[in-house]
Amino acid sequence: MTSFVIVGAGLGGATAAGKLREEGFDGELVLIGAEPMPPYERPPLSKEYLRGESDHHFVRPAEWYEENQVDARFGVRAERVNLTERVVELEGGERIAFDQVVIATGSRNRRLQVPGVDLPGVLDLRFAPDADAIREAAEAGSKAVIVGMGFIGAEVAASLRQMGLDVTVVEFFGTPLERVLGPELGGAIEALHRDHGVEMIFRDAAERFEGDGRFEALVTKEGRRIEGDFAVVGVGVEPVTDVAGDGVPVDNGFPVDARLQTAVEGVWAIGDVARHDHPVFGPIRVEHFDNAMKMGEHVARNLLGADAVFDDAHWFWSDQYDANIQVAGFATEWDDMVVRGSIEDRSFSAFLLKEGQLLSTFSMDRKFDVRRSMPLIASKAHLDREQLADPEQDLRQLHPPKETS
Repeated sequence: MTSFVIVGAGLGGATAAGKLREEGFDGELVLIGAEPMPPYERPPLSKEYLRGESDHHFVRPAEWYEENQVDARFGVRAERVNLTERVVELEGGERIAFDQVVIATGSRNRRLQVPGVDLPGVLDLRFAPDADAIREAAEAGSKAVIVGMGFIGAEVAASLRQMGLDVTVVEFFGTPLERVLGPELGGAIEALHRDHGVEMIFRDAAERFEGDGRFEALVTKEGRRIEGDFAVVGVGVEPVTDVAGDGVPVDNGFPVDARLQTAVEGVWAIGDVARHDHPVFGPIRVEHFDNAMKMGEHVARNLLGADAVFDDAHWFWSDQYDANIQVAGFATEWDDMVVRGSIEDRSFSAFLLKEGQLLSTFSMDRKFDVRRSMPLIASKAHLDREQLADPEQDLRQLHPPKETS
């Protein structure tokens, strides 16, 4: 009987398991995850779950795994994918044989290497217990200090302000998300947070955390001392590649081809840990919810013989206060930005282009532009600036005609 093993029980791994059963796979299917609870969605951890407005959003009901003959090993850590013997070695010594294996180990938070980072009250956010700890600290305190203002830092800052706390953020760059969005779009997020009372300190970084047995203050490299009841650190993530040892090449994650297979036959990687050879963007590693889910669905079909290229244009969202932020595509650099709407009024879409080709769309409270631009990104469209800027121009009318046989 064919045996598929999925190492990593986050959204990508759980989605792959679900799609395999939906597509009719009736062989042995093992899902291994270090967390003791069934797979759940992570985006609410920095938003409604953190604020106590919702419970966990499980990928599948807890009973689904047994009902569908999925050998779910939750609370068990995979130590190594042994490629020579084609087994996954678990902590404790058990070995699980596989015909094909999907690595969906995700990413881990980067740790600041500064004094005091291990003090109680210095927190970060990756898993559900982390969100529980931040909520408990927020309920007991009134002032939070956040280090880093990427998407997680920005979302946690918004949630804590909505919970009534004073929030101070220290960010190394000149605006929130400057590396991802550039200074002008990052400035729009900065203005949103300033309007909601967040104190933001840019071009500074953590020097040390201080406290007598528990966090009391952050001291920055510029010499500021910022007191608070607790701190949340959000300075990015790194892919978790340890499980493959030296058997699978590593380069900012596991490089996979357009179909999501690594350089080793029968070994696949998806989600945060996969550096995917994208047909539009080239080799990229994407750390978003939607990508993990779609990769999970796609790898399941390819395990069953579809042999299809993963060419999703990528989509991501972030809710901060009452603002809905969405991003499509992937752009690390661009030479032109076309704005539709008003950045100042924070109701706009920004189209990022390089040599006339649309690579990415960013929006605040104009979500239809993002969705409608995704086929344009996927088709490598070169577009007229005036049409992009015109709010009356329906982007769907700019899509290339579908080929007919």
